[in-house]
Amino acid sequence: MRHPHPLQPPSPERSAEVRRRFAEEARSERPDLATLCLLVGADADGALDEAGLDAAQVELDRLAGELPFRPGTPRAWAEALRDLLGERYGFHGVAADYQRLESSLLHEVLRRRRGLPILLSVVWLEVARRAGAPVYGVALPGHFVVGLGAEHAAAGERVLVDPFDGGRLLDGKDAEVLVAGATGAELRPSMLEPAAPLEVVSRVLNNVRAWAAGRPEQSAVGLWAIDLALLLPSHAARLRYERARLLVQRGEFLAGAGELEAYAEVVSAVDEAVAEELRGEARAARAMLN
Repeated sequence: MRHPHPLQPPSPERSAEVRRRFAEEARSERPDLATLCLLVGADADGALDEAGLDAAQVELDRLAGELPFRPGTPRAWAEALRDLLGERYGFHGVAADYQRLESSLLHEVLRRRRGLPILLSVVWLEVARRAGAPVYGVALPGHFVVGLGAEHAAAGERVLVDPFDGGRLLDGKDAEVLVAGATGAELRPSMLEPAAPLEVVSRVLNNVRAWAAGRPEQSAVGLWAIDLALLLPSHAARLRYERARLLVQRGEFLAGAGELEAYAEVVSAVDEAVAEELRGEARAARAMLN
């Protein structure tokens, strides 16, 4: 299913409102994962209005309502979710989904029933949570999956599922194979810890930035993804450098130089040599205007 039109960014006024709400939600006592992911979509797609945001939440509620009442064990929950989302509704991913921005936008994933592992996992998480399942995200390196049952192995049974593969239950060494295939690393117990909503959203935005970084004509997408990431309560300071470099790349030399100089001031407290390199980059950016 193709998008009926290319994604167009929202108006500046709409974007400002979306970002205000995103920052407010991210700083709330219990940030809501679906709301944050949908607001990411609203900053990407000007066609996603208030009615569209509501419709996406209603669709998650509707899917949750189609699950059997309290299936019981973690495995029973996993099988019920696989049967409903993976088999009946066909939510899954394929390699080509990595080439599409829509694969990182929750409203589009709900519409197309296709997406990246992390966005398909958000669908599983939100549908399962609404139905009362003991569910949590697992941020394996390179491949996000979903856990059902006890959040810590010692506390009781838990089952991992792979929404990208239609909700396949991961048995035995499957998780080890996923990690090895994605990164070549060994699976460590710490990799199986539950991922907090803000960690999930940060990783979604990282994916958007990575998608845009390989497409210079999509620098505006990279910029809004950085701007949203900077609104999260915890973010890498280096994002400010990445933003400044992107502004220069887009031809916004004065703004980029100003941000490079501001970042240099921060860095100078810990590494004056690096700060001087940043000031040199700022001077080079200003020289582009001549």
